[in-house]
Amino acid sequence: MATATLTIDLDALINNWRALDAQTEVTTAAVVKADGYGLGADRVARALMRAGVTRFFVAAAEEGASLRQAVGPDPEINIFGGHMRGDTDMISDMHLTPMLNSVDQIVRHVEALPAHPFGVQLDTGMNRLGLEAPEWEAVKELVLQRGPTLIMSHLACADEPEHPMNPQQLAAFKEMTDGLDVPRSLAATGGILLGDDYHFDLTRPGVGLYGGMPFVDATPVASLRLPVIQVRDVAEGESVGYGNAWIAERDSKVATLAAGYADGILRAMSGKVATFAGEDRCPLIGRISMDLIGIDVTDLSDIPREVELLGQHQTVDTLADAAGTIGYEILTSMGQRYQRRYKSS
Repeated sequence: MATATLTIDLDALINNWRALDAQTEVTTAAVVKADGYGLGADRVARALMRAGVTRFFVAAAEEGASLRQAVGPDPEINIFGGHMRGDTDMISDMHLTPMLNSVDQIVRHVEALPAHPFGVQLDTGMNRLGLEAPEWEAVKELVLQRGPTLIMSHLACADEPEHPMNPQQLAAFKEMTDGLDVPRSLAATGGILLGDDYHFDLTRPGVGLYGGMPFVDATPVASLRLPVIQVRDVAEGESVGYGNAWIAERDSKVATLAAGYADGILRAMSGKVATFAGEDRCPLIGRISMDLIGIDVTDLSDIPREVELLGQHQTVDTLADAAGTIGYEILTSMGQRYQRRYKSS
């Protein structure tokens, strides 16, 4: 079976980072967790380094260790998940900087790696990771004596600019950190777009780098082309795919594509999106199965060898809307069977 081709435009990635960087007067890092949002953290990070990125963020120490091997000794690699039990050697050997999220993590880090760099994450209302205000007040002096590299928090509703949670979290963050002589970070992609008040000393864009909302001016980074492996005539009244979910209302020509939900094309998109042969729209019909998808090519004068699902005509957020999810999930669900092609000048 032929495999689909996922193309990653590294120039577009760099342009997105530069566009977000230009909106602030502070340091702009880059988030490359989840294997660079599914697009390959090694290639993504090396491209961003060429653009001037010197600080990266990943979710876990294991991701940081892999990234270190890809980018070499120079960039700073920060770990959102902090210093977990069993991470000590990896953090030390790979020169990773954990964002400590709890009193337990602070104690673990100070006891195991007393001279090793670290940052601190504070909870300003998201109730996910980070020290709450009373905990921070209790350990603040101890932490500050050891010279943290960064104090950060994370916005829950930054993709909704008018949401009251944004100023609430901003006020909480300032109340917990104003007057401290430590670099601060609150803004990811959405926070950058909220304006200067949210930028502090460092921003850490993620999904916007990869062409996702809420960065509406982002250049698409990923495109996906699916090969046609069979074409058949379907008579009016016949069905296609599992469950007879699509029944031909006319004599039709149906193409079967080599891709499915095992490749991150979510089953919930069934019947709700289209593919494109040039400018011609070819609706997806029936249910998306594990390895195969059907499309209606009745109105095409020529049957293509492949069609586009993601790219010029549909963004990751278009597909996400059809699946009832968000662009993040579309990107990070991209399967491992794709032939990956990286473009750069």
